[in-house]
Amino acid sequence: MRSSDKQDQLEMSPNAVPSSDSATTEIGDVTMNVAFIETAESVRFTEMPPLGFGGHGGGSAQWIEPAPAAPSACSEQPALHCHLVSGKDVEDVRCLSEIILDNRENVTNHWYQQYLLHFGDNRTLSESEFKRIFGDALESDQSALVAGAMIEHAAALGRLGVVLAEHRVPLEEVIATIHLLKTATVDLLPKDPRLIAIFDKLNNVRIILLVSTYFRSQSAIAGEKMSAFAREAAHLPAAERTRFHGIVGASAGMRKLYQRIEAAAATRGNLLIVGESGTGKELVARAIHAAGPRADRPFVALNCAALPKELIESELFGYKRGAFSGAATEYMGLFRAAEGGTLFLDEITEMSPETQSKLLRAIQERAIRAVGSTRELPIDVRIIASTNRDPREAVSHGHLRQDLYYRLQAVTMTAPALRERREDIPLLVEHFIAMFNRSLGRTIAGIEKGALDALREHSWPGNVRELSNAIEGAFTFGTGDLITLEDLPSVIRDSRVEVGAILPQRAEAGDGGVSTLADSEREMIAIALKNAAGNKALAAKRLQISRKKLYAKIAKYGIVLN
Repeated sequence: MRSSDKQDQLEMSPNAVPSSDSATTEIGDVTMNVAFIETAESVRFTEMPPLGFGGHGGGSAQWIEPAPAAPSACSEQPALHCHLVSGKDVEDVRCLSEIILDNRENVTNHWYQQYLLHFGDNRTLSESEFKRIFGDALESDQSALVAGAMIEHAAALGRLGVVLAEHRVPLEEVIATIHLLKTATVDLLPKDPRLIAIFDKLNNVRIILLVSTYFRSQSAIAGEKMSAFAREAAHLPAAERTRFHGIVGASAGMRKLYQRIEAAAATRGNLLIVGESGTGKELVARAIHAAGPRADRPFVALNCAALPKELIESELFGYKRGAFSGAATEYMGLFRAAEGGTLFLDEITEMSPETQSKLLRAIQERAIRAVGSTRELPIDVRIIASTNRDPREAVSHGHLRQDLYYRLQAVTMTAPALRERREDIPLLVEHFIAMFNRSLGRTIAGIEKGALDALREHSWPGNVRELSNAIEGAFTFGTGDLITLEDLPSVIRDSRVEVGAILPQRAEAGDGGVSTLADSEREMIAIALKNAAGNKALAAKRLQISRKKLYAKIAKYGIVLN
């Protein structure tokens, strides 16, 4: 098979039937299985159902140079991606790749500046991380294109997908960053529309290969973390569980949540998860998926708040080539990427009403239509949505369509705030210490009592995510074998007060020390006000509420300031 023929057509299709001509690679903990199906003029680059993902078992493999294969099945297989890159295209853009390689450092610097401008303080990667990860990937990617080595090109992007998943870079950030490569190179490249079109086409191929490996890697990482806990939980009575499919907690509220997760996992109905930011709504969604009969199928997550509203529709439903300016190739969309599994839509109230309407139709008809297409495609996907708003208030304020809410609210779960389950804090601290010991190569033995008391007394407006960040920060700045009070963030050190001096002891009132939600809220506000020395603006900032709302709460609970 000629090398020019091998590059003549580049296309990915998870449903294609492989020929005997195949190449398989193991990248980190993620296995990519790639088939090459040769015709007289082209080769189809087909994504096989991955090992350990989509109903296949695990295993290891290596890259094998493909041998000639029978051409008969090629034309009969439905193409899901249709990303066609001819051998001539690769040859024509070789000059662009050489320019980028010669200016790799400048391109990487400019790329990071675009990334910083686009994501600001919400970016996941530091400057050094970005330049190391994407600088190395850029060199491997462009070197493979110069050499016309499309297998190595795919392998390089696969490695990048694994690294980005391990760094917990959100999928939408990954996609947007690849799009920013064009902006980073615009001043270097010739102003030739045909070459720019090929460059765009290759960029879309990069996204497809990255997304494919990212999903598998994310699934492998989550599976590795959850497997031991899941085995432990499976042998425990519901009333004794301290962990469940990656969720940590032994309080009565959490054990009740575990039971609801099990019940929901046994069905295929769509559902809604409600909870404050940082409570672990995505973990609940993943647990529902992992505890169900389709745990080996894809779990695809999209944060609707992280993408511009006008882009969410094309990300979900995909688009046809030429559907809009810049759509140089076809994109399958996340619905089809999640086929047979679960699509998790985080912060669904940030989705535009128009897209919510199309989502409702997809749920009702179990079919989607890509942007620019006239044909509907059947889907088999479970929808799990989440919101940090009160869903009824979101409906009344126009953030959530009423008909969509009624479709989702039949099964609703609430992820409890950390302040409502303070008894779980020692268990969570133990979990995070073990996790960061593994990931950071440390040997922290535990936490001092004073530091743990401070964690118990903090109001936790950021919930479990804030606790995780606090422990990670203690790993960064602490030097001893134990986490001390001085290792914790100042906002937590400053919040350590004697709660009994602010509020009457509830146990003396005969309620057994069990607080209501109103009691907890009143206590949290009183603590914040005392720590801020009565400064309402500072207290409201720490509570992450408006000053007007704080005044209303003070009046509601009759809090008296000294």
